[in-house]
Amino acid sequence: MTESESSVDRPARPPAHRRRWTSFVAPDFVRGRRPRGLHEEANPKHRLRVEHDAHTLLIHLSNEDGGGWTTIAVDRSTRHWAVAQGPTESDTSRSSYDLLYGA
Repeated sequence: MTESESSVDRPARPPAHRRRWTSFVAPDFVRGRRPRGLHEEANPKHRLRVEHDAHTLLIHLSNEDGGGWTTIAVDRSTRHWAVAQGPTESDTSRSSYDLLYGA
């Protein structure tokens, strides 16, 4: 069962006339370094980063104001997933990984 199919309390659906989809964009090069993450174009504090190894995909999403993180860990072979939220990206990375594979 996916989160959207469960009986978890859900937020109200946004009004149809207010939905305008946009994308996250890569920041400009800083001192010759390649960007490692994305940010919302109109709100640079809202960031997104994806990293992976041979077994696991980690998707990191900051809160809208940049404080706090949500990380989704996905097992690449089974597509099982776990989600953690917390104050720092490293805390949520570790927590979601441990939830996925067991601590």
